[in-house]
Amino acid sequence: MRLDVRLTGLFAVLVLLCVVGYLTRPDAFLTEGNLSTILRLAAAIGVVSVGMTFVITTAGIDLSVGSMVALASVWMTTVATQSYGVGVMVLCALLVGLGAGLVNGLLIAYGRVVPFIATLAMMVAARGLAERISGRQTQVIRETAFLDFFRGSFLGIPVLVWMFLLVFAAGWVLLNRTTFGRRTFAVGGNPEAARLAGINVKRHVAMVYGLAGLCCGIAAIMVAARTTSGASTNGLYYELDAIAAVVIGGTLLTGGRGSLLGTLIGVLIFTVLSNIFTLNNLETDIQNIAKGVIIVVAVLLQYRTMNHPRTT
Repeated sequence: MRLDVRLTGLFAVLVLLCVVGYLTRPDAFLTEGNLSTILRLAAAIGVVSVGMTFVITTAGIDLSVGSMVALASVWMTTVATQSYGVGVMVLCALLVGLGAGLVNGLLIAYGRVVPFIATLAMMVAARGLAERISGRQTQVIRETAFLDFFRGSFLGIPVLVWMFLLVFAAGWVLLNRTTFGRRTFAVGGNPEAARLAGINVKRHVAMVYGLAGLCCGIAAIMVAARTTSGASTNGLYYELDAIAAVVIGGTLLTGGRGSLLGTLIGVLIFTVLSNIFTLNNLETDIQNIAKGVIIVVAVLLQYRTMNHPRTT
């Protein structure tokens, strides 16, 4: 019951924001072009947030997701990589994201490095490597087949949105209908109990961070397609937006409970909020203040729920 109430409240907030958007800009907010823009912008950060949901459910954190998106987008758009065609570009992004995520996971699980420190190091290193590879220059995508496919539409819906929906559906099934998902909840709730139950906690944690990295690789493809380029500045602040979306969606920072449906609504809330600010030409600093307030309120509500559990 508590889960349903929380999701209903989040959906009500989303609807309220849509009403505000329409009232402030009735000529622009509900247009087909603007709604398509909202969905395209939500797609990439949404994919990153799916991976972040798994990480936070295990009581971890990943500050490097934005940098991994930048690194994967740069690596896949080098002249050498593009010369091999679309397939190699896509494979490169996925492997770079997966590899960086696994490095995080191995450091945390087997090197016993605190997640905050390990992913902070990856955040700096991956962004630096992206700058090194690109020479701090924007790399334009010249592979027309890549742009034609990923910037296209299917059944009137952008391909990028379809990609997000597929990742979200796969993530939901993985978290809620498989042994991997049950182990994720168990590791986040009580790692020692999970170990005694026969779960290889270290291996599972490494796999979760690898999954988060893979999501970053997919997001890199989406960002590169949307911007038609790879750049070391891609994915900037994605870690903050993803963590915020996951937290307000109801996933506990202390681990053991996660909701991908809540994460989806959280992503849409922040994307719609940003769109309203953009349409009304409001300063980005006000937007960031609003996001900060929302995050703090969400965390306070989490701790209030934990300290005053409801019985159903």
